[in-house]
Amino acid sequence: MNQKRKSRIEVAAMYGVLAVVAVIIFYPLIWTVGISFNQGHSLYSSSIIPENFSLDHYQWLFSEESDYLLWYKNSLFVSGVTAIGSVILTSLVAYAFSRYQFVGRKNGLYIFLLLQMFPVMMAMVALYIFLNMIGLLDTLTGLILIYLGGQIPFNAWLVKGYFDTIPRELDQAARIDGAGHLRVFWSIMLPLAKPILAVVALFNFMMPLFDFLLPTIILSSAENYTLAVGLYNFINDQFANNFTRFAAGSILVAVPIAAVYLYLQRYLISGLTAGGTKG
Repeated sequence: MNQKRKSRIEVAAMYGVLAVVAVIIFYPLIWTVGISFNQGHSLYSSSIIPENFSLDHYQWLFSEESDYLLWYKNSLFVSGVTAIGSVILTSLVAYAFSRYQFVGRKNGLYIFLLLQMFPVMMAMVALYIFLNMIGLLDTLTGLILIYLGGQIPFNAWLVKGYFDTIPRELDQAARIDGAGHLRVFWSIMLPLAKPILAVVALFNFMMPLFDFLLPTIILSSAENYTLAVGLYNFINDQFANNFTRFAAGSILVAVPIAAVYLYLQRYLISGLTAGGTKG
């Protein structure tokens, strides 16, 4: 009897924790959705359930008065190029560290591990000066280069672990049939590594859409703003009080993320759980 009572208490405690977490996660989201459908612009005059339901803020975002579509296009361009470039760079680097023995291989892996301990922001001054020297400051290209370079250490470790789980006998059989290094990489390794590459693509697609600090430092022209920087100006500029428009724009940011997630979801679970069985 005591054991059953203990089990019930444990289950109730777990449900209690889940309920608290659900409130913490969904309450701000529900508030944001509700504010986006309120009339007016003030945060304090808005309510979680709109008294006068309105789509005015969404319509304004797509009007000629707003640069929202331009910022959306910039963000999708940066996110798309970063995701594709990250998959290409990461897979090549991880393949080299997984399949080849060369001088500095072990130390290179340790350096990758060490670099993960330091955020990109620590090198922001040097990166700012470097981008200014090569003429890529205040450009989307410069922002993409920083994203691509910053993602290599973590993703290389992640993908290398997955590549290590793919039997080397497949490589050897392909080479016996006359396949070269590039052929083995393209025809064998990449198709088998789709789950982990989907994870890398999703993470590196999401990061530029949500990132605020790096674009704020690098981008200064309104026509180059990403969504995070552009939306921030709705409530940061002098006399700005566009909280409802800010909420509407924030809600729409989730659309491409949801689309990419739904497209890649069949690979995500296997990609995240694999790669940890071998070093």
